[in-house]
Amino acid sequence: MVRIAVDCMGGDHGLKTTIPACLEYLEREPSVHLILVGKEAEIKSALAGKEAAYSSRVTIHHASEVVGMDEPPAQALRGKKDSSIRVAAVLVKENKADAVVSAGNTGALMAISRYILKTLDGIDRPAIASALPNDKGGSTLMLDLGANVDCGAEHLLQFAYMGSALVSATEGIEKPSVGLLNIGEEVIKGNETVKAASELLRASSLNFYGNVEGNDIFKGTTDVVVCDGFVGNVALKTSEGLAQMLAGAIKKEFQKNVFTKGMALIAMPVLLQFKKRVDHRRYNGAALLGLKGIVVKSHGSADAYGFSFALKRAHDAAKANLVERIRSSMAAHQASPVVEVDHSTLKTMSANAQPDAAA
Repeated sequence: MVRIAVDCMGGDHGLKTTIPACLEYLEREPSVHLILVGKEAEIKSALAGKEAAYSSRVTIHHASEVVGMDEPPAQALRGKKDSSIRVAAVLVKENKADAVVSAGNTGALMAISRYILKTLDGIDRPAIASALPNDKGGSTLMLDLGANVDCGAEHLLQFAYMGSALVSATEGIEKPSVGLLNIGEEVIKGNETVKAASELLRASSLNFYGNVEGNDIFKGTTDVVVCDGFVGNVALKTSEGLAQMLAGAIKKEFQKNVFTKGMALIAMPVLLQFKKRVDHRRYNGAALLGLKGIVVKSHGSADAYGFSFALKRAHDAAKANLVERIRSSMAAHQASPVVEVDHSTLKTMSANAQPDAAA
């Protein structure tokens, strides 16, 4: 039985989203126990007696405070010791829960989780990882998506180990392929940090494919794509914006006149299948990797359907013993010989690349 602590108060819609999602997931998944964290009276009111059907698999854990969606992380960390986010994280630390799921304030969740749970040995910084749909009918795991704006080469290497462990644990792929997001596939492309990271990855025990470009994320060229948080967040938001624009454009074209509306009816089965395939809600739930506990962040605007997928990601990660997998992976990495990056070689490569920079 996997125990998941759910921050019921977080997100744009709070209990209106989290409670229906929890009830639906309990009905669908018999091997989960949900600990509903938040204001007890409000949670009981939202449940409206429906918890009786799952009385052996539902626990309500009272938390008197709620972190606002726009509240500064430092204020939430220091000033709200009984917030639903913090109480849920403490449950994991005390081994009373196997994972945390929250749609609340991202910065606060990251700060509180790191403070309460601490990072694993060999991990300097936690990273946000999420799956994006690809052309092969599956998904590509991408990290970091915003936790670390500035990264060194060693941080990118650590992200690769963590991402590989997550895909291996949840997808059953023994040696997931890893790509390093760059402005070109060639070894000489990229800034000094990316070039140094490439050297470290090539010398690692990972299944390193090499440099990949933005379009490779959706082609499914590799199972894992690694980048710093600045680039990752920009890429994520850009792809989300493009998807919304295309969906809106298709809808407008079919609504132009009676003829196009008729064509829409004919094409409806295809359109519905397409909508299901690219539905962002099915990929909801970003894992905060590198901590001594499983933390999954749901989109703040997620509906009940989307939040249930965040619950599933936490459930799958806990069942696969993700934290121990990452710990073992990092221990093996630390035991391997240290790779020294030849910075003079990187500078020479960069200088030689200047003439065709415009390409």
